[in-house]
Amino acid sequence: MERNETDNQENPAASGRVTAGSLLVGAVLAILVIVAAIAVFRIDTWGENGSKLSDRFTYDIDEITNVDPSLVRYKETARFSVGMDDVRAIAVGLDDQMYVAGDRAVRVFDSKGDELRAIDIGKEPSCLAVGNSDHNTPGRLYVGAGDRVMMYDSVGESAGVWDQGFDEKTILTSIAVADEDVFVADAGNRVVLRYNVEGELVGRIGDPDPKRNLRGFVIPSPYFDVAITGSDVVCIANPGARRIEAYTFDGAWLGEWGKASADIDGFFGCCNPANFAVLADGRFVTVEKGLPRIKVYSRGGDFECVVAEPRVLAPGEIVVDEIRDDHQVKVFDVATDSSGRILVLDPTNHTVRVFEPT
Repeated sequence: MERNETDNQENPAASGRVTAGSLLVGAVLAILVIVAAIAVFRIDTWGENGSKLSDRFTYDIDEITNVDPSLVRYKETARFSVGMDDVRAIAVGLDDQMYVAGDRAVRVFDSKGDELRAIDIGKEPSCLAVGNSDHNTPGRLYVGAGDRVMMYDSVGESAGVWDQGFDEKTILTSIAVADEDVFVADAGNRVVLRYNVEGELVGRIGDPDPKRNLRGFVIPSPYFDVAITGSDVVCIANPGARRIEAYTFDGAWLGEWGKASADIDGFFGCCNPANFAVLADGRFVTVEKGLPRIKVYSRGGDFECVVAEPRVLAPGEIVVDEIRDDHQVKVFDVATDSSGRILVLDPTNHTVRVFEPT
């Protein structure tokens, strides 16, 4: 029988001998495993060891928190406690009555801060609005809580519940009331829903629509505000884009203003403005979170002045790092009344702070 030449060749694996090539491969794999392990153990998940960035990436805290005094044109003239442990939203109704949502109730105060009544709503409210004298039902209170909007008449009696258009992702953050329409901001679904006064869902603003060049809203955190600024104009904060956008009631885009900047005329951080309100003359009052600043802009979006600077709003508690959304400084809400006062809801001190022009 003829022998095959390969019968004389030994299989390295079978013989138990290891070649130089296999040793090299094993060494490389071992080094990669060690490097990967070191990288994993060095990950600073919560940022406790700092950013490790060079000084040129470090913000000058004093530079961005100190405001030129000539730009501050409001002063705090009063403040009063709201008698709640967890306050979330403020609105102004008829006769400049102030409505504050918190705990599981809404408390109503007159223009001087004296409490008039409390409305137990049985759920934790997240936002509210009140129909003015031109609304279909003047004085009607709309309260967002969970996945529904609850309504109350001018004396606090229940007037119904709306839940059409909401789902398990719904996070209600703001309500704006027009004459015959009610707009509800849902941060969870990144849309503003339009209802008629009967509670029927008649429109949506915010769904991306390439044909209409609508990109949708960028909502990184549960702050998504809406306000009526004209007979057929609704303004909506797009916080992830650091601007405010204007739409018709039917959802047609009209314009936008705002820019991302630590400068006093811009919006700083990941997602601002967090809240805003509109003065009787159409100017905007904006609230920023992280670096708390309250400012006034013209109807066209030009910066005008500062209402309150960071060290006035939250002395010693400035949070500039917005990489993680776990701010130590709670977010202020804001409303305005017919006399031009700016009403700031302070969630840390559980007070309403009143600012007036100097």
